[in-house]
Amino acid sequence: MKKLFSIFFLLTVGVQSIAQVNGEQGKAIETLFSKTVEETQFSGVLLVAVDGKPVYLGAKGMRDFGKNIPLQSTDIFELASVSKQFTAMVIMMQKEQGKLNYDDAVEKYVNIPYKGITIRHLLNHTSGLPDYQDIMDKYWDKSKVAGNEDCIAYLNKYAPPVLFAPGTKYTYSNTGYLLLASIAEKVSGQEFISFCREKIFTRVGMKHTNIRTNTEKAATLNFALGHLKVEDRYVRADSFPSSDYTIWLGNRKGPGRISSTASDLLLWDQALYGNSLVQQSTLEQAFTPAVLLDGSISSYGFGWVIRTDAPGGKMVSHTGDNPGYHTQIRRYLKPRITMILLNNNNSDAMDRILNGVEEILLLNKK
Repeated sequence: MKKLFSIFFLLTVGVQSIAQVNGEQGKAIETLFSKTVEETQFSGVLLVAVDGKPVYLGAKGMRDFGKNIPLQSTDIFELASVSKQFTAMVIMMQKEQGKLNYDDAVEKYVNIPYKGITIRHLLNHTSGLPDYQDIMDKYWDKSKVAGNEDCIAYLNKYAPPVLFAPGTKYTYSNTGYLLLASIAEKVSGQEFISFCREKIFTRVGMKHTNIRTNTEKAATLNFALGHLKVEDRYVRADSFPSSDYTIWLGNRKGPGRISSTASDLLLWDQALYGNSLVQQSTLEQAFTPAVLLDGSISSYGFGWVIRTDAPGGKMVSHTGDNPGYHTQIRRYLKPRITMILLNNNNSDAMDRILNGVEEILLLNKK
């Protein structure tokens, strides 16, 4: 049965796979991508750009496996934690306007039962805050939909202890980015989703990017559904109880929830080379790793993971995971190479594809 499923998958993928391929590098990427799809049943969209111009844009797989609807390169995917770089940008915009400072105490803007935590700690995941989702999972009435105010109220009500003293360690924290969105609302006087739409998405030209409700997603015809594999078939991820948190935490803002296309993310990538959102001197903070109290360096800046040993020099990136989805963006700053990979069948082939592209564009470069 598994062999028959693989043949069916390849037939459906092969029929609809239409890629934009430019030059020899694009051809090599198409070969790599096709071979990986054949061997792993990967479903998703890959965009690779050099100096802002796509050398490869292709979609392989299914938007909806149950209805046998093929993916298109223009389809919209959940970004999950890739959203954090947008939240960090909102904070940087407020800083540039003089509405906050990175070393301000969080309790200056939001009521939390923890002292000594700064906005900078939230941005670079060194706050030591407990996981808000764990608290909500234990105590929240899941017949209701929670937002930031509810999550913050439960942090105050139950006040679980911090994981470590602020600034002493790096531990990835969704709680920190939820608080950042609430701080942004406080200082800007504008609701977070509205701010992102007006000041980022529209300004950059990201016409297909938004923070959508579940109802809005269902009404979006080109929304790629997340899938999980069950025996010999792929099933919608939102049909599993493990996905329920996306419903009862459906109004939270900051850690995730942005959905977008590969081409819109390239517009975002290119905007980061200019000054249309913030000045380059401000943005440099995002690409500077945090320094812990003991003098050691983490690998995280403001919404970006930082790698200094990448081929060609500095690379900044981020991943995202939601039920059925994987997302990754890699930006090699010199030379300017952008890789965007969106997946909707919970594949473990993400790094295999992107590392292969890296080898084609950088390691084999003469």
